[in-house]
Amino acid sequence: MKVQMGFDRAFDVVNIVLMSVVTLLVLYPLYFILISSVSDPVAVNAGKVWIWPQGFTWDGYRQIFKDHTIYLGYRNSLFYTTVGTAFNVVLTISAGYVLSRKDLVGRHFFTFLIVFTMLFHGGLIPTYLVVKTLGMVNTVWALIIPGAVSAFYIIVVRTYFQSSLPDELLEAAQIDGCSNLSFIGRIVIPLSAPIVAVMVLFYAVSHWNAYFGALIYLRNSNLFPLQLVLRQILLANQVQDLAMDTENMTDVLMKSELIKYGVIIVASLPMLVLYPFLQKYLIKGVMLGSIKG
Repeated sequence: MKVQMGFDRAFDVVNIVLMSVVTLLVLYPLYFILISSVSDPVAVNAGKVWIWPQGFTWDGYRQIFKDHTIYLGYRNSLFYTTVGTAFNVVLTISAGYVLSRKDLVGRHFFTFLIVFTMLFHGGLIPTYLVVKTLGMVNTVWALIIPGAVSAFYIIVVRTYFQSSLPDELLEAAQIDGCSNLSFIGRIVIPLSAPIVAVMVLFYAVSHWNAYFGALIYLRNSNLFPLQLVLRQILLANQVQDLAMDTENMTDVLMKSELIKYGVIIVASLPMLVLYPFLQKYLIKGVMLGSIKG
């Protein structure tokens, strides 16, 4: 018994040490970017910034927020993230629930069609032609409708419903006169908070970080999401670097480094704030939704 207890303590100590090292490896790069964004770029380039900021300065963030288009980018990204995530979650939950129903005729065939899209994709050019034919180029819908659902997330949601909602629950609801729509709204959704939170988080992060679709489909700068606005700020700053004379080149290049670090923080901060509120659902939802069924 004593040997077993000693082995358990040793295992706990080793586990805590390993997890602490892994956590440090994951968090330190973000922390380094944060302290570098407010440090003297000369100290950063010299390798003097490790734990604490050196030569504290807000010049990078001042340069970023001096461009008022960043507020427009934030507004657009919030719109794309909010509307797009709501659209994604409604369609994904609906499709996953329908495919989980054993009384759906041909559900295995429909599941096969969905999985097939995970293996074969039309490519960029056919997708662009479809979006253009539908008249969505240079509109907000070009960033929402083409990626309305994810085949992988549909399978995850379907598996979650199959493993978490017993058939007897539906039978009892039907005996009480509950329709399919009422069953979804009153029973399925309230009992599916973990997987709904997981879908919200995954889709929201995807929309917030998306830039390639906007780069392909949007021409109007007033519709650009935050990622493209930040890209423009970086590019404009680089062009400014090339236009400077040799005497001021060093200062401008140093400020460019501050801007690069600051841009990462500005783009990542909203998702970092959102994650703690959903992480308790994230772990449970992913584990339950990953069970093969």
